[in-house]
Parts: sequence; C-alpha cells; structure tokens
Amino acid sequence: MSRDLRKYARQTNMRLIFGGFILVFVVGIGLIYLFYGQGAALTGLLCLVVGLIPLLLIWLMFFILEIITKRANRE
Repeated sequence: MSRDLRKYARQTNMRLIFGGFILVFVVGIGLIYLFYGQGAALTGLLCLVVGLIPLLLIWLMFFILEIITKRANRE
C-alpha cells in the first residue's frame, strides 16, 4: 500500500485552515455578540468578510497558476 504524503499534507493544511476560520467566525463573532450586541457582531462579521477578500484573491491567483503550470508541463 503506497501513501501519498503530499495529498495528506494538503488535506491536513486545508482542515487546519477551515478549522481556524470556523473558530474565528463562530467564537469571535459569538463573543462580540455576547459582550457588545447584535450591531457590533454584524460589524465584526462585515470586517472579517472584507478582510478575507485579499486572502481569497491571492489563493485564487495561486490556484490559477497551478493549473497553468500543470498544463504547461504536460505538453
């Protein structure tokens, strides 16, 4: 039985990233809501979402570059 360690590492990294985002969103926004109320929680949620936009754009660029390089290496 062979093991694909790159796939395992990629899968583990994605799980850690998603877990971190869930933790920040659920616990962070929940604590803001608990201490400051609904308006502050919505503002915090808006700030988190806007702050994620640059990260998502960078990830999208790397994903596109990966696809381009895989196609170029096939030829």
